[in-house]
Amino acid sequence: MNDTNDKVAAMVAARHAAMTVEERVRAASTMYDDARRIVEASIPRSVRGAERRYQVLKRFYGDEVPDAALHACAIASVWAERGWTREDLYAERLK
Repeated sequence: MNDTNDKVAAMVAARHAAMTVEERVRAASTMYDDARRIVEASIPRSVRGAERRYQVLKRFYGDEVPDAALHACAIASVWAERGWTREDLYAERLK
């Protein structure tokens, strides 16, 4: 879908073309950070850990990425935040 007026689209394209690489990266990063904050704010605070990360990923990627991959990424993210490794999981299973 494209509902942008051709004149406005040309103005935006010209502005982007005039930006340095650093300015474009900074603008994209700022937009991502803002979108992330909006998504985070839409998830109840009671949702935590891997489930919270999954919901963030689901809102960003929708049906473009299989749920199993989103769940695996969410779990891996929580493990990384906690400094856990696969070896930790194996050691826990052996207990």
